[in-house]
Amino acid sequence: MTFGSEAGRDGVRFALWAPTAKDVTLVVDGSDHPIPEAGDGWRRVTLPGVKAGARYGYRIDGDLVVPDPASRFQPEDVSGLSEVIDPRAFDWTDADWTGRPWEETVLYELHVGTATPEGTYAALEARLEDLRDLGITAIELLPLADFKGTRNWGYDGVLPYAPDSVYGRPDDLKRLIDKAHGIGLMVFLDAVYNHFGPAGNYLNAYAKTFFTERHQTPWGAGINFDGETSGRTVRDFFIENALYWLEEYHFDGLRFDAVHAILDDSEKHFIGELAETIRARLPGRHIHLVLENEANEAKWLARKADGQPVRHTAQWADDLHHCWHVLLTGEDAGYYQSFADKPVVHLARCLSEGFAYQGEPFPSLDNHPRGEPSAHLPPSAFVTFLQNHDQVGNRALGERLSALSDPAKLALARAGLLLSPQIPMLWMGEEWSATAPFLFFVDFAPDEELNKAVREGRRREFKSFAAFADDTSVIPDPTAEKTFTDSRIDWSEADRAPHRGVWADTRNLLQIRHQTIVPLTKTTYRGAATILPRPDAVDCAWRYDGGWLRFVANFGEAPLRTPRGGGQIVWCNGADVVSGETIELPSWTGIFLTGVN
Repeated sequence: MTFGSEAGRDGVRFALWAPTAKDVTLVVDGSDHPIPEAGDGWRRVTLPGVKAGARYGYRIDGDLVVPDPASRFQPEDVSGLSEVIDPRAFDWTDADWTGRPWEETVLYELHVGTATPEGTYAALEARLEDLRDLGITAIELLPLADFKGTRNWGYDGVLPYAPDSVYGRPDDLKRLIDKAHGIGLMVFLDAVYNHFGPAGNYLNAYAKTFFTERHQTPWGAGINFDGETSGRTVRDFFIENALYWLEEYHFDGLRFDAVHAILDDSEKHFIGELAETIRARLPGRHIHLVLENEANEAKWLARKADGQPVRHTAQWADDLHHCWHVLLTGEDAGYYQSFADKPVVHLARCLSEGFAYQGEPFPSLDNHPRGEPSAHLPPSAFVTFLQNHDQVGNRALGERLSALSDPAKLALARAGLLLSPQIPMLWMGEEWSATAPFLFFVDFAPDEELNKAVREGRRREFKSFAAFADDTSVIPDPTAEKTFTDSRIDWSEADRAPHRGVWADTRNLLQIRHQTIVPLTKTTYRGAATILPRPDAVDCAWRYDGGWLRFVANFGEAPLRTPRGGGQIVWCNGADVVSGETIELPSWTGIFLTGVN
């Protein structure tokens, strides 16, 4: 890497970009060493005799000692000294692993700290075979970048290269990934390149130009991706970070958080250069790059003539989630307002075209246009879900869908998620309708002022909701340890009723997906057609070179009668729904059929 420390046979090379510092001294194991200027704001020095395990930092302008911004590990949290890590020391066993095709992906999003009682990489490793046997093909870890304290969702990271020590050491993470590859599972990482957390970021002490007031984000001054003098180094810092996770840790894919908040006026936007660099660097592996992008910009999801992505593989399909959520819960507050007027119409468009809003006025954004045309994209350009960390955790009480909706209705939505040709994602515990909430939690101690600000801000955020207008005290304290421990899922629930039935249903649906849907989606996509037999029913058909897939669902109270049109039934949640050439669906039932062209 250009940044950070590099262990070699004869010592360790240290490199720091500190363009606004007057004086910088390298501190290694308690001794100070001069670190000479190397031009363009860089300081570099190689110290012979230093080995992996050494602790180091940088003394800025004679006083403040800071960790390496590209630290590979922080054994004593974000304000402690960094540790020299030799990436060659780990003995990988996955030399023949090149990943899996994107169409085979079934994602399982999880937070390492709450996915098991222990909250460690090692404990999660013990659950990998259970997930494989369920039908999961990829786990997606919430951000690991070192954050202040002992508990956090991960979106307050300040040291992007250092996997947080609360979950284990770097080799423990590598061991988790190595084990996953050994049993056929891919591993994805959520990467945050739009902001740094509120505590433990020292870049302003020596690299003020890393940020710019020209761009303002929800977190303050924007990261300076397009500055005349600093933009190139800043871009390289994050591009190298992405490559670091993919090469040094063998991750199979990255999910880029909230790219709509990465502000860049360059001729080539950072996220475009990022994807192009990764594609050029790793041509021999299945590398999957996924966006979260509220702007619904279809341009980033363009395909080549052979159907492979030019830049990014897919985008989280928030629109599709919102449609399902409104149908299942009837909620219409916040952004759900934009889907509550005609949720089935929006759902039909999402199923066949990806985005519900493709340039139309978006009510939740004061009717500003949102989105770009997306009907030309294949379903595999969209990651779909009924729940994720945001949609559960950003609720005041962190309720899962299973606590908000009728089980029978949820079963139809589950089939709609897992058997449709988009790429499905489950949120940890969703496969058995876990009862544990997923709450918002942080730990900024001993900074009680910051803890207080977070606590009060959380309650102020929900003051405008009718349910909490008179009493916000029921909202769990995000800084309390109990809020964190309450969010841990209990795997033993999956063996008990009624959870056992949900788990069995999920497994059955994933078996159908792998046996019937995936082979179809691996052929060339030829488009989709959707009709609305009634305002409360949807009939969507996807066409491939290998055949077609059709989903018909009735969300109304009255039975639905519609022509069958041939094909083989692969799933249905109602009895005797086909009579001759007619499909008869009672309320909240659906059917999937496949056929040849």
